[in-house]
Amino acid sequence: MEKMTIKAYARKHKMSIFQVVKMVKSGSLKSEVTQEEGKEVTYVLLEKNSPQKEQKIASLPQTDRGEMMALKKEIATLNKRLSVLENELYTLRKMVK
Repeated sequence: MEKMTIKAYARKHKMSIFQVVKMVKSGSLKSEVTQEEGKEVTYVLLEKNSPQKEQKIASLPQTDRGEMMALKKEIATLNKRLSVLENELYTLRKMVK
């Protein structure tokens, strides 16, 4: 079995550290906690004969990208609406003065 830090695992699989920590906490990834220089360090344990898990992990970021693109579009729409409302508020304030 190969050991890898959470950060290295996230970088290798193009995931966020938060996602990897979440997977470790839920038990979907095997992990090991060791003491190094007075600190607890969590290592993800990798099995060399598990290509199925590799495919499953690699597919996670693709679904996240789709969700992320949808959220970016929604943010852009909301920013446009906000700027329109700010302009209207600015003109109303001008009229009141």
